[in-house]
Amino acid sequence: MESKTNKLHLQDEDDQETKRTAASTIPLLTPHKMGKFILSHRVVLAPLTRERSFDNLPQPHAILYYSQRTSKGGLLIAEATGISDTSLGFPHVPGIWTKEQVEAWKPIVDAVHAKGGVFFCQIWHMGRSSNTDFQPNGQAPISSTDKPISPLLQTDVIELPKFTPPRRLRTDEIPLIVNDFRLAARNAIEAGFDGVEIHGAHGYLIDQFLKDQVNDRTDKYGGSLENRCRFALEVVEAVVDEIGADRVGIRLSPFAEYNDAKDSNPEALGLYMAKALNKYGILYCHMVEPRMKDSMEARETHYSLVPMRNAFKATFIVAGAYNRQDGNEAVAENHADLVAYGRLFLANPDLPKRFELNAPLNKYNRNTFYTPHPVIGYTDYPFFETTR
Repeated sequence: MESKTNKLHLQDEDDQETKRTAASTIPLLTPHKMGKFILSHRVVLAPLTRERSFDNLPQPHAILYYSQRTSKGGLLIAEATGISDTSLGFPHVPGIWTKEQVEAWKPIVDAVHAKGGVFFCQIWHMGRSSNTDFQPNGQAPISSTDKPISPLLQTDVIELPKFTPPRRLRTDEIPLIVNDFRLAARNAIEAGFDGVEIHGAHGYLIDQFLKDQVNDRTDKYGGSLENRCRFALEVVEAVVDEIGADRVGIRLSPFAEYNDAKDSNPEALGLYMAKALNKYGILYCHMVEPRMKDSMEARETHYSLVPMRNAFKATFIVAGAYNRQDGNEAVAENHADLVAYGRLFLANPDLPKRFELNAPLNKYNRNTFYTPHPVIGYTDYPFFETTR
């Protein structure tokens, strides 16, 4: 006669199998092979600046923050991380150009790996989106141009510093910046990251070369579409040569106009980059949806990322105001392999589990997105509690 304990054990196994079967019918919760990485689901933690890395050093409280958002076989992309002492323009953001910074990242990366996560470091140069207060010796920020950003003194989330007019990089200086990206990638691997995501989006330095409404150069890095993309692709090539193509991704936002960075033909720009990246065999391309044009709110648009998705031959990640339903649709309709979530993942550390259960979501508090506090708005969002 079967014991009551065995019956309960068998019932529990049946319940678990039922849950697995239900999850497998949810597109976002199906596995995906990204190069050598076997992801158990397609819900990605987007790179999110949190402004809690004092003196540009990742802090111990980030161990809990990232480990809370780790699931076995889940992909996390770390917050934008500076590549050099000229790369920053926000307070309390991390860097990865010094030995001390590399060492500070190690326990954070270890915590993610201990829970079975895949962790990429987004490497970043802000270019003209900065001011002299953030620059060594109070120098002007560097850029593709000497045109300043239009005054943007405040958003509904944070008060922004005034932007200082930038200094146009000389042609012979550009390889030095490429090398900073290469060394940052090497440092990221030294810190234990599985790879790097090159930040080529949102009006920061690489995007300042890509967009024709910013880039007014007359050398080989300006003018034609091919020339404007040259710097981005040189960075990709250098990073690939340093750490291997199977550890490299890039984020692009051809349609966005953040930080006064616009392009007259964003679709052509996005398509050119998607095709050009294939040459380097990188792991993934991460693109921001056209609906995220110049603010945190989505807008109606007739543009689509589908042509770029079809042109790029490896894993394609999309981001920009996705919820559970349209994330599932993007995967089901083959518009994306993975979907990156920012605000929802920030406020719901167990977002993949909530998507599996179709559970209610915590509401995010914008007022604490960039509060330099180690707990508030950072590690204090509750997990979903389930009872049998």
